[in-house]
Amino acid sequence: MQKAPSIHQTPLAERLRPSTLAQVVGQAHLLASDKPLGMAYATKRLHSMILWGPPGVGKTTLVRLLAAAVDLPFIALSAVLAGVKDIRDAVDQAQGVQALSGKPTVVFVDEVHRFNKSQQDAFLPHVESGLFVFIGATTENPSFEVNAALLSRSSVYVLQPLSDEDLALLVQRGMAESESTITFDDEAHAMLLRSADGDGRRLLNNLEAVIASSKAGAQVKTEQLSSVLSQALRRFDKGGEAFYDQISALHKSVRGSDPDGALYWFCRMIDGGVDARYLARRMIRMASEDIGLADPRALQMCLNAADTYERLGSPEGELTLAQAVVYLAIAAKSNAVYNGYKAAMRAVKENGSAPVPIHLRNAPTKLMKQLGYGEQYRYSHDEPHAFSAGQTYLPDGMKAQFYKPTDRGLEAKISDKLAFLKSLDADKK
Repeated sequence: MQKAPSIHQTPLAERLRPSTLAQVVGQAHLLASDKPLGMAYATKRLHSMILWGPPGVGKTTLVRLLAAAVDLPFIALSAVLAGVKDIRDAVDQAQGVQALSGKPTVVFVDEVHRFNKSQQDAFLPHVESGLFVFIGATTENPSFEVNAALLSRSSVYVLQPLSDEDLALLVQRGMAESESTITFDDEAHAMLLRSADGDGRRLLNNLEAVIASSKAGAQVKTEQLSSVLSQALRRFDKGGEAFYDQISALHKSVRGSDPDGALYWFCRMIDGGVDARYLARRMIRMASEDIGLADPRALQMCLNAADTYERLGSPEGELTLAQAVVYLAIAAKSNAVYNGYKAAMRAVKENGSAPVPIHLRNAPTKLMKQLGYGEQYRYSHDEPHAFSAGQTYLPDGMKAQFYKPTDRGLEAKISDKLAFLKSLDADKK
């Protein structure tokens, strides 16, 4: 018989928290007997580390199991709530333990990326002295969020989202623990797994909600499941690693001329709650960086889409942005302007303040005219092809070609024109 739900009952996810490493679902790349954490658990030798992975994949559980296996004192801090005083208290407690037993203390900092630089620095001398075995857990990229000094003293292990097979195993365990007699049809079961988005805790919370709302022996179908599950956002963090991964995927899909990939990542970010104005700004950048003069219409289309979004708002305006994303993906590609800009900036930095050639200088005063400013300048509109063959425009002695057009799109015609003008220059010499 199905257990009756109780508001005082321990959540299903907590009841299923593993008590041994063998019960942990997923992360075989770290927990197998010949892998780093599996070996640390078996040999009872723990080292400072940072566990990096998305929510609900077992970071806290692993830390507690490892600390229990090595039989060391354990202090847990949450960077969301703790401050420098809590760190000092942990130091005092660890020093007392070491004075009595000679053992180090395992100090676990959850959400370590929430600590600022000075708070993270406070751990360094105690990690170096051996007072602490430091373990941090984070959902953010440690390269950006953890001080380099602390990072260099810790091994970084990357935890992966749970696979469908892992999640299906958790469903089995959850059903058994709840003694539930409900069943899921195939589509509902697949929907339940998708709703977790690789997060074991979310899966078990969703399962518990479905069990609580279902009669004993009922078969759950997608309609009922949809009404029970809240419309949780897919994994997305407006300032975190998933954000930068997804905007990178969007940009690279556009650059790779894949409209389907570009649309998918655009929709992933919109669905995740990103500000559409941010996406519009990034698309304007893509139009100049990856398309440029191969198709100047791309920039105008992005500007028009951004303006239309401001007029229509969400969700109507998002369709115009999607249209621009597709256009960017299918447009002819060129980074010639982008490369030319970077090359010209390097030349500016490397050559200092090179003077403007005399013939290019303005001469608004009598003295400047007497000094010859602008005297040898030739007005291009008065010459054949509106081009002053042989006239130079770079600082004296400098020769460079910063802009090198491609043979794609409009730039193919631009390339032909520049080649023709160079031939006129050559004839003038």
